[in-house]
Amino acid sequence: MTKIFMREEYLDKIRGFYHSDMIKVVTGIRRCGKSFFLLSVMVDLKKNGIPESDIININLDKREFRKVKTADQLEEVIDSYITDHAQKYIFIDEIQNVKNFEEVINGYREDGHSVFITGSNSYLLSGELVTKLTGRYVEIEMFTLTFYEYLEMKKFLGKETAQNVSKEFTTYIRDGGFPKSLEFDHAEDRNLYVQSVIAQIFEKDISANKKIRNRAAFEKVQTYVINNFGSTVSVANIAEYLKKEKIAVKENTIHQYIQMLESAKIIYKCPRFDLKSKKSLKTEQKYYLADLSIYYSKNVDGRINYGPVLENVLYCYLKAKGYRLSVGKIGNLECDFIVRKNVDDYFYIQVAMTIAEEATEEREYRPFTKIRDNYPKYLFTTDTLLQKRDGIIHVNMVDFIRKNEML
Repeated sequence: MTKIFMREEYLDKIRGFYHSDMIKVVTGIRRCGKSFFLLSVMVDLKKNGIPESDIININLDKREFRKVKTADQLEEVIDSYITDHAQKYIFIDEIQNVKNFEEVINGYREDGHSVFITGSNSYLLSGELVTKLTGRYVEIEMFTLTFYEYLEMKKFLGKETAQNVSKEFTTYIRDGGFPKSLEFDHAEDRNLYVQSVIAQIFEKDISANKKIRNRAAFEKVQTYVINNFGSTVSVANIAEYLKKEKIAVKENTIHQYIQMLESAKIIYKCPRFDLKSKKSLKTEQKYYLADLSIYYSKNVDGRINYGPVLENVLYCYLKAKGYRLSVGKIGNLECDFIVRKNVDDYFYIQVAMTIAEEATEEREYRPFTKIRDNYPKYLFTTDTLLQKRDGIIHVNMVDFIRKNEML
């Protein structure tokens, strides 16, 4: 039997819905571990006394179910497993393979069964599912492995880790957190694997759902956004860049391309927020990558630009923890992240590789001096010597994530 790495962070999020008639929708970038997560939920259910006969597992990518393409065919398969009146736990992986699946799964929900579904992208939540089942489903969004999970999974797989945590963190940055990639021992193999994942996302999650008339233009936009992660990006800037490349694309089309990348979970938008006017800024946005290996798999230059890289790592870590993030604009200054969770959980964050030099220290602390409220302020760096200044909490980011801590 296959051993399953139990991602407890996500199990904690979904356990309260195990026996609920709410449909559990698990989303996330392709190959982030959704299928194995469903298997881990099944293991957890069995540990808690649910008999195997009440668990129905249908992976629509498997050969035995490859002919299941319509709602009627899906219903026929599910019914073949239901032989009594007990509540069933129905798991359907890659449900977007079935046309008009929404009414079928809602029918089983109304019959009192507990339904869990996955899709490789958020098109799952952009159409009929939202229209017909609003208020009847809960989304569990999965991310690739955080550094903490990366270290735990390496132990689980019996892989060696560097004694120097900083060295292991650097490897994590370049190789990323796609769970399957940890099975490969050589960096070239891990890189090739990530390239194949990106190719699959384009073919199965983007091209299959949207008609892209100018593939070359789309790939240019994709490359531009990926290569500028953590920087302020505008549609107008991209249009100007394409114009220099002799590619004529309307700004509306560029906007649609970026939305496709978001829907496929390749990138995440971190909206900008003006702290003085308390309004969102729409024209310019920052985007972070679902996994840093996406950048390194598409670029020959393997050097690490620690500014945006560390922001990206922290952004994904906090998102996986359930925090909501935005970028704070304060006049001509910027606060890297405004972080929210519950009503009273509100934090300001600056991120830098180091503040060893006085000029860098002053630059990172300056935005905090412009913020007049008393919510907690954090400075995340890779420094091992931490300082106390003006009530601001200085944190070593590598240790913070390695220890799986919360704000």
